[in-house]
Amino acid sequence: MMDMQSEIERFISQYPDVREVDVIALDLVGKLFGKRYPIRDLEKLAKGQAKMPAAMHLMCTKGYPVDAKGYGFDDGDPDANIQLVPGSLNYVSWESVPRAQVMATFTTEQGEPLFWEPRAVLQRVVDSLKAAGCFPVVAFELEFYLCRPKADGSAQIEPPQGKLTGRADGLAVLSLERIADYGDCLSEIIQCCEQQGVITGPVSAELGPGQYEINLQHNEDVMAAADQCVLFQRIVRGVALKHGYQASFMAKPYLQEAGNGFHFHASLYGASGENILSPNQDERLRQVVAGLLQLMPASMLFFAPNINSFRRLKPGNNTPLTPNWGYENRSVAVRIPLSDERNRRVEHRVAGADANPYLAMAVVLAGIHYGLDAAAEPPEPVQDICLNAEGLPVDLRSAIALCRQSEVLKTYLGDEFVEVFAAQRLSELLEFENEISAREYDWYL
Repeated sequence: MMDMQSEIERFISQYPDVREVDVIALDLVGKLFGKRYPIRDLEKLAKGQAKMPAAMHLMCTKGYPVDAKGYGFDDGDPDANIQLVPGSLNYVSWESVPRAQVMATFTTEQGEPLFWEPRAVLQRVVDSLKAAGCFPVVAFELEFYLCRPKADGSAQIEPPQGKLTGRADGLAVLSLERIADYGDCLSEIIQCCEQQGVITGPVSAELGPGQYEINLQHNEDVMAAADQCVLFQRIVRGVALKHGYQASFMAKPYLQEAGNGFHFHASLYGASGENILSPNQDERLRQVVAGLLQLMPASMLFFAPNINSFRRLKPGNNTPLTPNWGYENRSVAVRIPLSDERNRRVEHRVAGADANPYLAMAVVLAGIHYGLDAAAEPPEPVQDICLNAEGLPVDLRSAIALCRQSEVLKTYLGDEFVEVFAAQRLSELLEFENEISAREYDWYL
């Protein structure tokens, strides 16, 4: 990979009319934040001569501070250094004027990553796997809704209106007519992904009105795959607005329609390139599955991080609700898809699309490492359709408590990180609950 200075020179030469650059990072709840700089400041940024408040990652979903063990409150709210991510400087074509964007990480004055930064958390788990001689190849697969733009959040969202038919989007799964009706928007999403190095796969119309999925390809560079997932979400939202739609990765935007799922695929290779999960190493596959299932209840806070997340986790929503597994069974939490020996993998199917990609992948990989390290044994695979709902927390408060109690998660993610994340999620929950809803007045006034 070229160094940051060469990357900047190449970009400015290729796009001489670009005048601004957005420096972006992802917070704990999966929201992008950052600053817009003049393009001339890129070289200064590349030298680490810019700062932002270190606690920016700890903001709530609405973008204001909530208490996370006092960080950003009791510590004087110190700054952190900004470090640009090599390879992430890209052209943004969907906004009112062309711009650049570049991803950033945050470090302390000593040059160490902030322990709560999502990229740093994922890197720690990847390093643990590699130290054990295991090299993951991963892919992200998530759904999103297109809907009519809303001025505020006071009313139900509505399906988008197709450009060709003029009708509201329907429910036909894998309908090519639905894809054609929104073809201009979906095609530009793919074009912008290609422009930014985000490699996409098939496009499909999903179960909900306005719901679509564009798969991301498998990648042996876990961090690059997660970065691409974050960029993909930004592209989808930005291009949708350009075409007159609002895109949402909310877990359950319609109560009576399908939720947005987030599936994680992972295969595992040894130092000599052999697939550790191949059929002739079925014992290792079972250990991996066992680790994922055993860690799943405590990990639900990362897979379902807010109130709406748990609306998706109800019976009848085509969502796995029990820590179980099976071969070619989409009703279970961990699926072993049909594949050849070289590409045999696990698919983790519990998370909602509102999960933070870095953190959710981190706990998936932690479960894989834990299962191998403990030589764990899973229950028998489930062959029938599973409609049971047992063994996982059913609300956000329960998920917070289980996460805090997990010594395994603390081992992989860091004691203080788990405590900070749980405290931040609890603070947002309390803020969310500290408001009287219209229904309360309607029912109890």
